[in-house]
Amino acid sequence: MIAPILLKIAVEALWANRLRSGLTLLGVIIGVTSVMTIISALEGMMGAIEEDLAVLGPTTFIVTKAGGVITSHEQWMEMMKRKPIDQKSVDLVSEGCELCERTCARVGGSARLKRGNNTMRRVFIGGSTFSLVDIVDMEVAQGRFHSYEDDLYRRRVIFIGDLVREELFGDADPIGKTLRLDGTKYTVCGVAKKRGTMFGESQDDFAFIPYGTHIKQFGAPGRRGIQMMIKAVSLERLEDAMDEVRMILRAQRHVPYDKPDDFTMLTADNILEALNSLTRIFRMGLIGISSISLVVGGIVVMNIMMVSVTERTREIGIRKAIGARQQHIMLQFLFEALVTTLFGGLIGIVLGYFIAEALVGMLDMQISPSTFAMVAGLSISTGIGIIFGLYPAMKAARLDPIKALSYE
Repeated sequence: MIAPILLKIAVEALWANRLRSGLTLLGVIIGVTSVMTIISALEGMMGAIEEDLAVLGPTTFIVTKAGGVITSHEQWMEMMKRKPIDQKSVDLVSEGCELCERTCARVGGSARLKRGNNTMRRVFIGGSTFSLVDIVDMEVAQGRFHSYEDDLYRRRVIFIGDLVREELFGDADPIGKTLRLDGTKYTVCGVAKKRGTMFGESQDDFAFIPYGTHIKQFGAPGRRGIQMMIKAVSLERLEDAMDEVRMILRAQRHVPYDKPDDFTMLTADNILEALNSLTRIFRMGLIGISSISLVVGGIVVMNIMMVSVTERTREIGIRKAIGARQQHIMLQFLFEALVTTLFGGLIGIVLGYFIAEALVGMLDMQISPSTFAMVAGLSISTGIGIIFGLYPAMKAARLDPIKALSYE
């Protein structure tokens, strides 16, 4: 019964001093808004990256010459000295890995696409075997991906991204029509489903041609080597499939038993974990800097509560004289601090979300309300109220009633 009464008294006291309460509220709002903006924006960006990496699928892994987190120049030089993944490696894995459902060889680089007077430069042109579409979650919007026969006979067919379709064909149906890839004529066999943008960059400015056709036109990949995309038979056997591929490649590349792999194996989870590792310090730094405003907001709360205690000394004396205990006085002022900071926290959460949405929207991403961010915002605002409101509340509770009553 005491809590509702104290809450009512706290609200009435805050309403009676609206200007002071508004200033306290402003400090909390600024602090919570800054932290919420950072948390929501970072969560939104990481969520978009995670969604983009999901195209690999949970059972897919990549084998490449170099990759992962590079932490030193020596590590970079070691990776550059590695032998490239070659066609023999792909053949051995395809034939020898029993837990690999699909294996795909992929190479790529930038080239120019042209149709009539429309030209696109520096478009990613990938060369892959027909199984790529079964390994990664690449959705086909029109037509088809190139087939086994296209690979076998090195046909000049091309599967294009949605931006390429839009730039070169406009509203016309591109299937069966031709374009030129660095001067060589290709027939469009399919169009990928639109994927949108990330960090302001389109994910639809690409094209794929049969692996053999790519080698024929652009030559062998050389020191870059071939990238293998492999799909395991199941998620439960993913690690076993990776171990099988590891043994095959270590044997083929004559890697001593006491030496680490001279190639890199990556899953979507590995890539995301590496990205998190690289950005963790940066993210913590941003949150730390924005938390300074929370400390300032807390100091504002404490200072204004101290002023309130001083101004209401006589009121405190009267309450004590008619029977109020120390804990009642302390709870009254603590409730005032909590009501202010919680209300400011709610406003800060809403403002922080909309500001973060605007910032992330500039990078053509979207965010949704995060439970973690909302809980963090409420926890932060509650913590400010308790930590910075406790001292003024204790000071009010410890006032001597006789001295308080005689205070002018």
